Amino acid sequence: MGLLTAVFTFLLIWWMVLFTVLPWGNRQPKNPETGMAYGAPENPNMKKKLIATTIVSFIVLGIIYACVEMNIIDFRGIAREMDARIYGSDINASN
Repeated sequence: MGLLTAVFTFLLIWWMVLFTVLPWGNRQPKNPETGMAYGAPENPNMKKKLIATTIVSFIVLGIIYACVEMNIIDFRGIAREMDARIYGSDINASN
């Protein structure tokens, strides 16, 4: 996996994890102020959530990186098979 691929993969993972982490620990205020949104959390703890999101994202990226490097997930092989199905080219032929 190249650096650019790893960066884009990390960003995609980070956004998905962020939306998973955002609802953690949210509590609605007992006495909301006038004009306050009903679903607005009392204390969103965004710093903790962003740190947790980053840590979890690095762990998931590490797992994906290991799977790609050990050829557990062979994206190039999958692409060759798709090419063979779509265009009828030989899977084992070299360019």
